Order: sequence, then structure tokens, then C-alpha cells
Amino acid sequence: MSCFLSPGSRSDALQHGTSGTLPHFLQEPDDAYIVKSNPIKLKCRARPALQIFFKCNGEWVHQSQHQSQEHTDEGTGLKIREVMINVSRQQVEDFHGPEDYWCLCVAWSHLGTSKSRKATVRIAYLRKNFEQDPQGREVPIKGMIVLHCRPPEGVPVAEVEWLKNEEPMGSDGNIDTRADHNLIIQEARLSDSGNYTCLASNIVAKRRSLTATVVIFVNGGWSLWTDWSACNVPCGRGVQKRSRTCTNPAPLNGGTFCEGMSVQKSTCNALCPVDGGWAEWTEWTVCSGECERQRSRECTAPEPKRGGRLCDGAALGTDNCTGGLCTHSLEGSSDVALYSGLAAGVVTVVVLIVAVTLYRRNQSEYGVDVIDSSALTGGFQSFSFKTARQGELREHTDRKTDTHTQLIHDPLFRNMLYFYVPFMFSVCGVWRGIYSVYCQSLDPPYFCMCVFSSTLSEESQEVLLSPEVTYGPPGLDLSCPVAMTIAHCAEVATDNWNIRLKRQTQDNKWEEVMSVEEESTSCYCLLEAQCCHLLLESPGRYALVGEPLSQEAVKRLRLAVFGSADNTNPLGYSLRVYCVDNTPYAFQEVASVERVRGGRLLEEPKTLLFRGNSFSLQLSIQDIPQFLWSIKPFTTCQEFSFSQVWASNQRPLQCAFSLERYSPASSQLSCKISVRQVKGQEQILQVYTSVVEALSLEAFKIPLSIRQRICATFDTANAKGKDWQLLAQKLHIDRNLCYFARQESPSAVILSLWEAQHQDTGDLDSLASALEEIGKVHSSTHSTSSRTTTLATTGTTTRTTATLGRSTEELDTEFT
Repeated sequence: MSCFLSPGSRSDALQHGTSGTLPHFLQEPDDAYIVKSNPIKLKCRARPALQIFFKCNGEWVHQSQHQSQEHTDEGTGLKIREVMINVSRQQVEDFHGPEDYWCLCVAWSHLGTSKSRKATVRIAYLRKNFEQDPQGREVPIKGMIVLHCRPPEGVPVAEVEWLKNEEPMGSDGNIDTRADHNLIIQEARLSDSGNYTCLASNIVAKRRSLTATVVIFVNGGWSLWTDWSACNVPCGRGVQKRSRTCTNPAPLNGGTFCEGMSVQKSTCNALCPVDGGWAEWTEWTVCSGECERQRSRECTAPEPKRGGRLCDGAALGTDNCTGGLCTHSLEGSSDVALYSGLAAGVVTVVVLIVAVTLYRRNQSEYGVDVIDSSALTGGFQSFSFKTARQGELREHTDRKTDTHTQLIHDPLFRNMLYFYVPFMFSVCGVWRGIYSVYCQSLDPPYFCMCVFSSTLSEESQEVLLSPEVTYGPPGLDLSCPVAMTIAHCAEVATDNWNIRLKRQTQDNKWEEVMSVEEESTSCYCLLEAQCCHLLLESPGRYALVGEPLSQEAVKRLRLAVFGSADNTNPLGYSLRVYCVDNTPYAFQEVASVERVRGGRLLEEPKTLLFRGNSFSLQLSIQDIPQFLWSIKPFTTCQEFSFSQVWASNQRPLQCAFSLERYSPASSQLSCKISVRQVKGQEQILQVYTSVVEALSLEAFKIPLSIRQRICATFDTANAKGKDWQLLAQKLHIDRNLCYFARQESPSAVILSLWEAQHQDTGDLDSLASALEEIGKVHSSTHSTSSRTTTLATTGTTTRTTATLGRSTEELDTEFT
């Protein structure tokens, strides 16, 4: 059956979509998220369409909620209809269904209807707490780093970004930031140390995870061994060393220190030089026409080797072979020349003596002391004192010449002196005690005194920066100022100190002499980085004090760590850390105290700049092998208050760490000691030492009772040959028996030498074996008839041998 449309009806059908097609959606609604309380818009557009309506959650949306537009497609002439609705947060929240809130469009034409896709509408959110925060860790260099991150729950799902030190990170061949929100670094580098943060974000908000700190550490590695040093003795048996350092690589960021010894020692034998010696003289030659005969010798017994001295004396000898009866025609003329030369020399010497005497007499008329050449070679120049003091000082010097002569040659005292005086007036800066130094090249001799004490700095704002130095005695009248140098511990590179020179008055108070930055006619100061040079005209006690002008004022501290065994605990070891002013005198006091108590310097002293910012000084011990050592008590950090350090002119600051080994087999101690000022500089003292060597304080000795029995047995002469000579033979030290024969107790000397030979092993078994062998040999060389006598004479030896065998197991308690 055919349908026929009139021309007018056909045109109307085309206009409204009766061209034979259903509505086609040009735009379908998209999924949407409601952010906070802002409604969203859903939109549909179809062609050809008479009507378009939204249907949400299975129900038609009222026509009043639609916003419609219509226009004609210029190409086809078909009607295009566009519809839009608003969906509010309240609508979505009020919907309770098995699925999300949804909407679709239905479009009508004359041929039927078409439906669009479903668009879901959800409320967007992002929770605050991460399901998993990244955790910080320490990773060895070239190790793998994996940081896990699970972002907070959110709609839509949050995207994750990684930050390092607040800067975004990207992926490359070594770093992957896309692995299920995790961060993976395949091979850690030092530059990968830092603070890592996981950043999650969606259309609602951004959330930050907790920060994870990653530390890339480097374990220490040994460098190559150095070449062996030269033998420490010019000849004979000595020691040579080689060393290596834990710098390949150096420990970093808490990495472990190298295990093993940093120094190796080896015995060496240096060939000694051989001095030359004369061989025998040859026979005399036949008497010559000049009435002389000759003989010779060579330096070949032995020849000088390896730098040895040549033979002293003449290689050729001559002799008159006629008893002095030969005469020579030129003999008279030679004697005349000789006597003439001697006479001329005598006259010259007399003239010089007269000239020098007249010159000295002429000089003395003007009151000037002339010094001989010995004074000039000593660096002395002339000066004059008041006449009234000369007699007193000469008398005082005569009484103490021997004492002070020894003092001048004392190497310790000589090392402490650090002064220069332009006219031989010795001044010194010595810690603890008074020393007098005499001027030996002048008549009369004069002296000075030096002292290091701590009576200054009673004022709260002043800091003692140097030792207190005294020169005298009082009342000296000098022809020129004394040049004196005083070391100090102030950091004077910046203008943060007001440094002044002070002098002690007769009533033990201190008065200001001058500021080092000012000019004065009574004193001259030249301030340098580590010392101050002074020109002084008045004897007395002087010191440098400083007043800090700001918190940037700095004192130099010297840090040192000493170690020694704990005498009360065989497994104990003590570390003592000192903080003293950075002057030579302060550190020498510490070294002297440690020398007495048996301490060893375990690390080269280091300098710490301590600021006047009121913050304390902290000392901590780190990186102790926990499975080898324990700390007694369990404290790893100690602290000095700011005032203790800033005005530390009473005693050296010291803190101690007491350690204990878990096992006697633990012979090495390695650790670090950190010394740092809060909000200031830090220094690390590296300790690596052998504690076994430090604990071996007792010498190997034969027990006294055994020694006495052996001496009583072998010192007595024995006709059968059992005496000290046989003892020396059995102990293999019988090379020079004449020496032992001169001793009051040869056996005691032999045993002392044997002890020295066996210091390392302390093995008494070999001595017991030698004594047992002596007993057996003696008994086998006698007949049965004399066996009773033999047993009587060897009884002491047998008992001694038995006692020695028992004592071998009790060595640890019997050593002295």
C-alpha cells in the first residue's frame, strides 16, 4: 500500500523530521562530579528532534526544569534541538538507589524515539589521611630505594606526584614514579639523599603525606698500603711501617668505619757501616841515600763499607836509618826560615793583644759594656742595670747557678719558651710554675720569671684569652723595652672583640694598660691571628683579656681524645675528651697529666670555633660496635654549659666515656666522638686503636720463689759441673761467660736475660725442660754407689723443676 503526500504535507514532514530517520544525538550527557555545593549542568543535542526530555533515575524530569533551544541545520534543513538541566548536590544526596545517580535524554521525531547514554552524577571528595605514608630509611650507595605511597580515598581517584626537597620529580632511566603510586630508585646515588613527599590531588583538593627522609650512606674502604718506611735505626734490627687510610671511600653519613689495622709493622735489619782498619805494616825498605827508610800499610783490615770511617793516621811511615847521623846541605837554611816565621807570628799576636786592650779601655770610659764574641753568637746585645741591683743579682746568681744551668738545658722547659728579647733578656710563657732563666753571657747575669695561673677574669664580661706571663724581678732599669710574645685563643679576623692588655698591681688587682687597637706611649701592641707581640718597659705580670662585642665573637678551642686501660676492670677502657683554649701552654698541661696516668693520644688534636652565642657544647660518642662493646653507664652524650666553656680558665674541661668489652678477644676499638656547639660548628674525632696493646701493662717475670731456688742451686760452685755455667749452656745464652763470672749472682743475671728473651711468650715450660734435662744428665753420669750423694745434691733442682711445672698454670696470678 502506497502513501502519497501532498506537496504541502511533504514539505512539513521534511521540516519536522519525517525524512525517514530517527533522531540522532549530536551531544550526549557526560559524567559529572559535584564539587562542594555547586550544581552541575547536563546537556543533550539531537537532529531531527521534535522534543527532547531528560529522564533521571527512571523518572521524567518536569518540563519546567528544562532549558531548550532550537535551530535549523543550514546544510540539511533539519531541526536541531538542544536541552539542558541542572542537577544539585541535594538531589544526588537524596537519591538512594542500587547505583549512582544517573540521567539520560529521550528525543522524539515522527518516526519514533532515541535514547542517549547514561551519565552518572557523583559528589566529589578527597579524604585527608593517606592510607599509607612513605617511610624514611637509610640506604647504602648503589642500593635500591622503594618508597610506598597509598593516597587518600577520593572521587574521582586522586593522582599522585612525588616531591624531593619540595621540588617535583620526574621519571627517568633510574627513577620510576609511576609504579602504582610508589617511588622506585634503582641505584641510589649520594645526590638521592633528601626529604621525599607524596602529593595526592583531584578536582576537590590536594593532600600531602608525611615527609620521608632518605639518607644514602657510604661504608668506609681501605686505600692501598703505602710503601714500607725506611728502617727506624741506622743499623741493626729495627722496625719499619706502612699505613693505609679509610678513604677509599671515606665513611659518610653514618657508614661503617673500615675493619682491620691501619698500620702494619715489620722487623728490618739495616746493614751497619763498617769502619776501616789498618792492616799490618810492611817491612822497612832498604836505607836510601838520604839516610831514610820507609814502610807502608793499607786500610783493608777491614775496608770501610757502607759509609764507614776511613782509617785514621798515615799510610806511609819514614824513619832515619843511621841513628840521626846523616846531614843535609839545606838543613841550615830551612831552620832559619822556620825560626823567622815563628818570630813574626809572636810579634803579630802581641800587637793585636795591645790593640784590643787599649780599645776596651777606651770604650769603658764611656760606660758601655763590651761583649765578647760568645755573647754575640748567642744573640745578646748590651744593656745596663742600676748599680744597686747588680750586687744583689750577682749574689743571688752565685747561689743558684747550678740549678738554673740545668733548667736552661731541660728540653721540656726549652720547648715551652716562646719569647724574643733584643738584648738578651729571657722571658717565657710557661704553664704551671715559676722558672728563672739566667743570662749567662753577661756579667753580672740577670734573670726573669714566668708563670701561668688563673686569677684573672673575675669580671663577668671579660674572658681570659692568654696565659698570664710575668717577667722580673721588679725594679729592673732597662736600656730598651722588652719584646714579648703572648699566644691567645681569640678569633680576631672580625671586629667582634675588644681586646685589652692588663697588668697585676701590687695589691693583686688588675689594671688596664691599653687596648690593642689604641696607641700608647707606654706600651706597643702588635696583634696577630694567634699571638700578640708587645714592647714593655715595666716588669710585672701581664695577660690579654677580651670583651665580646657581639654574639659572633669566637674563641678557638683545641680538642683531643686520650685513651687508657681501666686498671679496675681487665675488660674496661676509658676515653677522655679534653676541650681547652687553643694555646700551646694549655694543651701541654693536658699532655703532661695524661703522660702520668698512662694515656695515649688517639687522634691528632683539632680546632673548634666556639661562638659567644650562649649555646652549650655537646660531646657524644657514636658508631660503637654494639656487639663488641658496651658503655658504662649507658650514656652516649655529655654537655658543658656555655659559661663553663666561655670562661674556662680554671681547669681543662674533660669528659670521659667508660667502655667495656664483651669478650677478651675484642682487641680493636673504633668509634667517633662528635664535639659540637648547639647551633654552631662541629668536629669529629675518629678513634681507631688496639686496646690489647694498651692493656698489656705487666712484664713477664719468673715467680720469685722459683728464682730464689734456682739461684741457690746454681750459684754454688760444684765440682761435678752443675753450676751457673751449665745453666747458661742449657738456656743457650753462654756466648760470653766472662761477663756472668763478674756478677755477684751469675744465675740471677742469666735468668733476667732469659726473661727478656721470652717476654712475648711468657713460656716457663722451656725453662722447666732445661732444668729437668740438667737433672737427668747429672744422674746418668754417676755410679750407683754415689747415687745417694747425687740425689742429695740434685734435690733442690728436682724440687725446683716440679715447682716450676706447677707454677706454669698459675702465671696469671703470680706475675708482678
